[in-house]
Amino acid sequence: MRKLFIIIGISLSIIACNDTTVYSTYKPIKKSQWHKDSIINFTFKPVDTLSENNVYINLRNNNDYQYSNLFLIVGIDFPDNKSVVDTLEYEMTNAEGKFLGDGFTDLKENKLEYKSKMIFPTTGAYNISVQHAMRKNGDVNGIMFLEGITDVGLQIEKITTND
Repeated sequence: MRKLFIIIGISLSIIACNDTTVYSTYKPIKKSQWHKDSIINFTFKPVDTLSENNVYINLRNNNDYQYSNLFLIVGIDFPDNKSVVDTLEYEMTNAEGKFLGDGFTDLKENKLEYKSKMIFPTTGAYNISVQHAMRKNGDVNGIMFLEGITDVGLQIEKITTND
């Protein structure tokens, strides 16, 4: 039994030393109904202005989500007042209609790639905003309340090279 605890302790130490996560947080969606005008904001101050990072939008959805894909409008506001806005589409189900993502219950977690090899070149506060842009076919106004998204998150991972 003691050997088991030692092995677990060593494993956790190795994992902790290799952690590349720079920023990770989730924000809940009230009643799992994401209003079309609701913008989720994440503000952070990177300490490293030289390293490359992968940026992910993390989503949790439940069985109330009715669509096979998801459209998002994601913007980055840089400390030097530069802004970048992207419209993105992500697959939420496979060809058989089963939700993608991790999870054993009806709650699935998706790690959606947003930017790869991104460098945050300027010191100061960055803001990343996320808004859904879902519409039904032929409907210009969009879906007022997108049901089934329970949480929206942002994760930034530093890219490390193995020498």
